[in-house]
Amino acid sequence: MDKKLRVGWFSFTCCEDSTILFIELLNQNYQEWLRKIDFIHARILRKDDSQELKEMDVAFVEGAISSRSQEQKLKRIRKKAKMLIAVGSCAVTGAPSNQRNFFNRNQKEEIQHILDKFKYQERVFKLSDLVKVDKEIPGCPMDEHKFLALMKNLLADIDGKLYG
Repeated sequence: MDKKLRVGWFSFTCCEDSTILFIELLNQNYQEWLRKIDFIHARILRKDDSQELKEMDVAFVEGAISSRSQEQKLKRIRKKAKMLIAVGSCAVTGAPSNQRNFFNRNQKEEIQHILDKFKYQERVFKLSDLVKVDKEIPGCPMDEHKFLALMKNLLADIDGKLYG
């Protein structure tokens, strides 16, 4: 059997518009990708994605990091992935999810009970603030053409340096 690209898709603090676009792209590319990709982590594609985090070639990560538990999970993902790709504006720049980072004192006081309730950190971080990011796909939602070009390159390189 041919090698398959072992992929994870993860989502943190965001509106998940890139995830929705990814599902739409699956509609168009499913037959080709099914032969070449093993989706080992993708909560959006599985009834239960609570299994132990496994080694993967590529982790696509959407969203900013707003809590210590999200930060810890992101760091576990980074350790398991040969390549980590930040997907969408929140993952790449932190915005717009990080807008509370710029609140004045009164605004921060108004939302403090929410931060406490959900155990959110004082600040929201883009992925590269916390882990090494190998590639970025900007946009809100992600730039579809850049994503498809990256997928084409990754699939062409299955037997190349990334997986060697």
